[in-house]
Amino acid sequence: MERQHSLSYVIFDYMYPKWQVFCEKQAIHLDFSRNFGYKRSMKSAVIILAAGKGSRMKSALPKPLHMVGGRPMLAWAIDSARACAADRIITVLPADSETTQTWLGDQEFVIQDPPQGTGHAVQMASNALADFDGVALIMFADTPLITAATLSALSAQVTAGADVAVLGFEAADPAGYGRIIPGENDSVSAIIEHKDATEDQRAITVCNGGIMAVRCPMLFSLLDAIDANNAQGEIYLTDIVGIAAARGARTVCCVVDETEVMGVNDRADLATAEAELQNRLRSAAMASGVTMVAPETTFLHAETVIEPDVIIEPHVVIGSATHIGSGSIIKSFSHIEGATLGPCCVIGPYARLRPGTVAEEGVKIGNFVETKNTQLGAGAKANHLTYLGDSEIGATANIGAGTITCNYDGYNKYKTLIGDGAFIGSNTSLIAPVTVGAGAIIGAGSTISQNVDGNDLAVARAKAKVMPGAAETLRNRNAARKAAAKAQK
Repeated sequence: MERQHSLSYVIFDYMYPKWQVFCEKQAIHLDFSRNFGYKRSMKSAVIILAAGKGSRMKSALPKPLHMVGGRPMLAWAIDSARACAADRIITVLPADSETTQTWLGDQEFVIQDPPQGTGHAVQMASNALADFDGVALIMFADTPLITAATLSALSAQVTAGADVAVLGFEAADPAGYGRIIPGENDSVSAIIEHKDATEDQRAITVCNGGIMAVRCPMLFSLLDAIDANNAQGEIYLTDIVGIAAARGARTVCCVVDETEVMGVNDRADLATAEAELQNRLRSAAMASGVTMVAPETTFLHAETVIEPDVIIEPHVVIGSATHIGSGSIIKSFSHIEGATLGPCCVIGPYARLRPGTVAEEGVKIGNFVETKNTQLGAGAKANHLTYLGDSEIGATANIGAGTITCNYDGYNKYKTLIGDGAFIGSNTSLIAPVTVGAGAIIGAGSTISQNVDGNDLAVARAKAKVMPGAAETLRNRNAARKAAAKAQK
């Protein structure tokens, strides 16, 4: 059976032919492998700049850990670096970055303290890369939409003979962006900030995307030559382009779509990046055989696995750690997170599947049913207005409308076990811990607090008491009380 991959992996697979077109346009010849790396004669190191304060996010959470597509932005940057077969990945962090350091775990990082510009941030990796001979890719943790294809193509320019390769984009409105100044023979002579550019330079529409590939150890020689005598007293990474060109080094530019190099600086940018990534996830899902009736209304998580021939109706949210089996139908307004569905399940509409839900083949979970930490055997049904928590439901069991597994006593959780083929009547409360045996029937309206053996019939409800004419007597009495209370005001 073919292995199923998460949508974050499928994104790379879906983009593969587009990457080839991109490389052809750039006259770059790459040999992509199935792990989305490429064969190269030079080693590569990726330096991810994540030392900015991110004050415009107005958040206690470090900016690189804000989520896009259900994953931190820094995770997307690292994954792109890994997908282009980087030999080293070094993240540059600020002081007091314990939260991000904890998230990184055993992944390599260095500290920039105090912050003195982007060039200074890259210099912080100089000791770690003291003996490195190859190409260094420099990227940002708040640019989550950059693809491995673009990083690979940029790196390949250096492999092919360039010393510095910068990433540019054609801006619809270039105001405020640094301009990439062309030199002779398709080279780049400098990157000039908008505020420092002449009128002729401001007419250039190819803008700096911030990401670059530089031959090592030349990179750190160029950084050492930067003059920090400016208003901010900072070392700007972009200055190395002009220095390299002045030294006669070969400097080139690759142009990509503006969306790829979009930086996230505030919550509005985060929402824009989320929208673009959701489009990629939807496209990747549909490319792998998933039907979406109204894709723009479906929201996915990067780690979701959706097998072919799944149908997703409008207004569905699918969260983390979810696997949906082939042929399943997810009906409108359902919310699924942390659930594993076998083939041919029917979920919703208006169903909520919480973490720990495992449904085998052909399970039906319907309108306003909530499940949590519950396993449902093949063909089991819970079609209406039901809560199933901390339970095991046997194959072909039928759970009637309004059934509740009462799993929590205010202190501890308890389990409900329902056997194969059992029938639970409507409006039943099952007081856990309790077991209902295979083939047992529970009468509607029952409260079950003791085990029911297989094939037994259990009914636990009070006998109805009918009092003729009492309804009218009660209404008259209540009306008199209301009138008396009104008269006293």
